[in-house]
Amino acid sequence: MVNKKDNNDFMPTVAIPPGETIRENMEYLGMNQKELAARLDITPKHLSNIINGNAPITYDTALKLELVIGPSAQFWMNLETNYQLNKARLEKQKRLYIDLEILKEIPYKEMSEFGWVKETNDRIERVFNCREFFGVAELSSIKPSYAVAFRTHKQVREISDFGVLAWLRRAELKGLNVEVKKFNKRKLKSLIPTFRELTLKEPAEFYPEMKRLCAECGVALVLVPYLPKTYICGATIWRNNKAILSLSVRGKRADVFWFTFFHELAHLINHSSNEFHISFDNEDGEDEADHLASNYLISEKQYKNFIEEYDYTDKIQIINYSHEIGISPCILLGRLQHDKLIGYQYYNDLKPSFEIVRS
Repeated sequence: MVNKKDNNDFMPTVAIPPGETIRENMEYLGMNQKELAARLDITPKHLSNIINGNAPITYDTALKLELVIGPSAQFWMNLETNYQLNKARLEKQKRLYIDLEILKEIPYKEMSEFGWVKETNDRIERVFNCREFFGVAELSSIKPSYAVAFRTHKQVREISDFGVLAWLRRAELKGLNVEVKKFNKRKLKSLIPTFRELTLKEPAEFYPEMKRLCAECGVALVLVPYLPKTYICGATIWRNNKAILSLSVRGKRADVFWFTFFHELAHLINHSSNEFHISFDNEDGEDEADHLASNYLISEKQYKNFIEEYDYTDKIQIINYSHEIGISPCILLGRLQHDKLIGYQYYNDLKPSFEIVRS
């Protein structure tokens, strides 16, 4: 039985084992399985497995069948080959149906707009393009290939797991193409003051320098466009003993960009190599990396001094103190707002948005 597919190939609806033909010949010759097994010099159990498609017809068995019931060894081998091919085709079709369902969860339109995959409306072509993009034989293998924990958030919202995985895969592919030196945790930590100074510069100046400094420490810094319903700010991925630090520039706000960058630095510096991490927007709780990132940017001593000795609600004093300690005012303002000392509706002109030309 066959079923005509859309691409004009023929797809069987069932794979018929050659054992059916053996059974027909047994009936025609008036033999039972025990007698035929004896004539073929094989066990009745093995013959039963062949008849039921649980064991293949080997060259040796085909030659025996040729002698016992005919017509030729080639005939039996052709039946076996066709059976195995049809089984493989049906299994392949089954996996395709599963992948077509998974495809519904993948943000293909946005991925094609970014140039990650080819633009097409053909769903089967989309499946094959996604398989190639993710580097998997079938889309059901994507999740197991990443040790990703999808976190709970303060706000009840639907997170696209496959969107997150697509974003991570793009970061991985970009990062693998970045040439870096051997990872050096000590050197990376020593550059924190230099990275702090870069917060005072414009994107066209600070980003190339960030990339260069990271590469010197064995870190591939990449930017990956934000995908809807992922809420990703950044991530640290390890591939081939290379650290990949990826940022989404979600919201394009300077304070979020810098905090995420230092948050990921904290993971690279203080946690073991090959540890996977994702930073989501508005995550629950304060983790160790949040605390470290805050202190990398503004030390506890500096922050406490400002709160106790200055009018921390005054815009001019925020600007002046930030410049005094060598940090962008958006960093200090963001921390004050996070600690609920200043409302989020105030002084947002100090938190500029920007576009980094990706290279």
